[in-house]
Amino acid sequence: MDELLLGKREGRRWGLFLEEFKKVSSVAVPFMAVAVSQYLLQAVSVMMAGHLGQLSLSAVAIATSFCNVTGFSLLLGFAGAMETLCGQAYGAKQYQKFGSYTYCAIMCLIPICLPVCLLWVFMDKLLVLTGQDPEIAKVAWRYGIWLIPALFPYSILQSQVRYFHTQSLILPMLFVSLATLCFHVPVCWVLVFKSGLENTGAALSIGLSYCLNVILLGFYMRYSASCEKTRCFILKDVFSSVKHFFRFGIPSAVMLCLEWWSFEILILLSGLLPDAELQTSVISICFTSSSLHYYIPFGISVAASTRVSNELGGGNPEAAQISTLVVLLVTLTEAVIASVSLFCCRHIFGYAYSDDKEVVNNVAKMVPLMCLSIIMDSLHVVLAGIVRGIGWQHIGAYANLGAYYLVGIPMGVLGAFVWHWRGEGLWLGMLCGSTVQGILLALVSIFTNWKNQAIMARERMLDGTHVHGSF
Repeated sequence: MDELLLGKREGRRWGLFLEEFKKVSSVAVPFMAVAVSQYLLQAVSVMMAGHLGQLSLSAVAIATSFCNVTGFSLLLGFAGAMETLCGQAYGAKQYQKFGSYTYCAIMCLIPICLPVCLLWVFMDKLLVLTGQDPEIAKVAWRYGIWLIPALFPYSILQSQVRYFHTQSLILPMLFVSLATLCFHVPVCWVLVFKSGLENTGAALSIGLSYCLNVILLGFYMRYSASCEKTRCFILKDVFSSVKHFFRFGIPSAVMLCLEWWSFEILILLSGLLPDAELQTSVISICFTSSSLHYYIPFGISVAASTRVSNELGGGNPEAAQISTLVVLLVTLTEAVIASVSLFCCRHIFGYAYSDDKEVVNNVAKMVPLMCLSIIMDSLHVVLAGIVRGIGWQHIGAYANLGAYYLVGIPMGVLGAFVWHWRGEGLWLGMLCGSTVQGILLALVSIFTNWKNQAIMARERMLDGTHVHGSF
């Protein structure tokens, strides 16, 4: 009898695990395609501008990096507040509050664009102050000015993305993102090569594509039956939600930006090495490859935040814990497979980017560190999604500050300039940072009192009403 009961329990656990795996996969897999499609909008513009000449390519690449660091990353980070608020509201079936949080996010993100616009107006002067060639800075400034119109639809788009994925409506976003990409490629080509706008046409096409994406998702929100409950809102709740939005949005933005900026610092430091051209090329190749893989754990991270926030809002702490275990196991399995595959191809991997034998050999030396980075980065990206689902963005911000700025960057400087390990030293420093970050976030997840977090989420969604009897 005991063996029969034990067998039933094991079967039930496997059933719950497989059911959760299906739910995670249904969000993660299509969202990877959504993220890549949106990333390609800027990448296509950079590629087409690059065909105008070396000056154009350098200027547009620098402008894109500057705008991502100072603007797009900030908006992306603030929008992370919705992963907690909307995710838990949906789980608690507080659909009007869900809609109020969505419109509150749009209302809060648009004004954030204004100081960013002012910063971009002085981009050329700031780039010259950092040592950039004045001619490159001028072309980059012109590209940045024409990218300003893209900021405002981007802020709305990020709110819409959270609106859809926190209720697991991924397929509409997928179809709209693919349609937008199909629109962007010919429009960008026409504006760059046929209209005479050149670089400015590449920037303008991004804004037009973001506008199309926002309009198409807006139509779906307005007329689809699947959004009928969640598109409603109470105007009073929209304004009263502002403090809740910034309570989670500010640490969420700090959490994301601290990590993003640390990798930009890594690339800048590579330019100070003795053989700067070689080391910068190697670092850029490795960073580009890691960034492409990043969208896999990022999709799983979105699924993690959605499932954890939904279950906590719904008062199901055990289900939230199972979701955490599932996403971590899936992430670790995928990261190990990707790392082993890359390691086996390390001697030919560099040829995908360069025919220079020296570059290829140096990339091969860097690949073992890249493999470890892929595993650690994948884990901490997904753990960050779990943290956002719980609503502990402030803890994630502190973890990133300590991991990258107290450990990662100092270790990278020591490795590259004191121990003379050059590019490998810089990458080792960032590996140390991501490892520390992963450990800190793992400890947060391990010691989370899921029942208490579910109670807090329910009370937050029910305006402080005690719900202890629900468990």
